[in-house]
Amino acid sequence: MTELSTVDRYIRDEREPGREPETRITGLMIQYYHVCQRELWFMAHGIDIDRETTNIQRGTHVDETSYQDSRQSFMIDNRIQLDVLESGDIMEVKVSSTLEKPARMQLLFYLWFLDNIYDVDKDGVLAYPTERKRETIQLDAANIEAVESTIRGILDVVNRDAPPELDKKPYCDSCLYQDICWM
Repeated sequence: MTELSTVDRYIRDEREPGREPETRITGLMIQYYHVCQRELWFMAHGIDIDRETTNIQRGTHVDETSYQDSRQSFMIDNRIQLDVLESGDIMEVKVSSTLEKPARMQLLFYLWFLDNIYDVDKDGVLAYPTERKRETIQLDAANIEAVESTIRGILDVVNRDAPPELDKKPYCDSCLYQDICWM
């Protein structure tokens, strides 16, 4: 019998009733993986940040007040929050396009999850209302590989005994984990 790949095991564990994956990947984990893997490790190990900070509240406000009349929110498995437009497309709203790749990967993960776990094929819309910018996102072969590579990477990071090495980035000074990282 051939051993299942990491991603195939993850899909199997998500799909089969009564079975649960070892790590329940969320959209935030996808985003953290592409921003800072130390941040991902801290969050996955129960070291969380204060969610009442100005930047987080601003992002929550933009998300909750943009496109209110044209989308509905759904929660899947109490961990994946999807916004569905009237067109049926999945929408992800962000304050700024500064960290565009993490936002795109988060939306691609949602599309991949729907397709692989629930057999629902959808397109996505990545929106930056404060910049009046929208982008259509589709799950093609290259994006599928990028999502599956991210899943493998996340599982590797969260299963480590210690956080990844420090890697100074331009946005470290505004990171809510900076006090922990630079102690």
